[in-house]
Amino acid sequence: MNIELLLSLAIIHAVALASPGPDFALVVKLASQESRKTAIASAVGISIAILIHTILSLTGVSLIIKSSQTLYMIVQMLGASYLAWMGFGAVKGALQHWKARVSVDSNTPKLNQLTPTQGFMQGLWTNLLNPKAMVFFIILFSAMITPDVSLMTKLMATVIMLVLSLIWFVFIALILSKPIIQQRVIKAAPAINLCTGLLFMLVSSAIMYNLLATAMVFSESTI
Repeated sequence: MNIELLLSLAIIHAVALASPGPDFALVVKLASQESRKTAIASAVGISIAILIHTILSLTGVSLIIKSSQTLYMIVQMLGASYLAWMGFGAVKGALQHWKARVSVDSNTPKLNQLTPTQGFMQGLWTNLLNPKAMVFFIILFSAMITPDVSLMTKLMATVIMLVLSLIWFVFIALILSKPIIQQRVIKAAPAINLCTGLLFMLVSSAIMYNLLATAMVFSESTI
C-alpha cells in the first residue's frame, strides 16, 4: 500500500473540500436554516456523491463519459439545469423575504421546512450532477492513480475520500446547526440564500458557457 500516494490524495482532497463551492454553500444554507438532521443528511448526500465520483473515476466510467461528447453534454445539461433551478429558488426566496418588509420577528425564517430525505437528495444531486466535480476526480485520479497502483491502495483511497468528506461537511453541519448559532445568523438568512443562489447560478452559467463553446467548435469542425 502506497502511503505517500494516499497522503498526497488526502491533502489535495482536503484543500478541495475547504474551497468555497456549491457543496459548501448548500451545507451552510441548510445548517443555518434547517434542522440538524436535515443538515447532516445533506452532508452525507454530498459525501455519497463524492464516493460515487471516486468509484466511477477509479473504474474508468467517468473517463468514458468525459470522452463521449454526447454523454458528457447530457451530464453538463443536467448539472447546469439542476444548479440553475436550485439557484433560482434560493434567489427568489431571498428577494421575496426582503420584499415583504415585515417585522424581524414575523420575518424569521422557519426551520424544519425540509425533511432529512430532501436534504440528503439535495446534497447528493448538487455534487453528483456537477460536471466540474466529475472532471476534478478524473484529473486527480488520472494523474495520481497509475495502472501499477495496487487494489488495496485504490480501496484505501476510496475510503479516505469518503471519510474526509463526511468529517468536513458533517462538522460544518453540526457547528452551524447549533441553536445558538442559528439564532445569531437567522437575520442573515436572506443574504445567505442570495449568495448561495448566485453561486449556484454562476456555476450553472459557467457550465452552459463551456457547453455552448464546445458545441460551436464541434459544429465548425463538421462543416
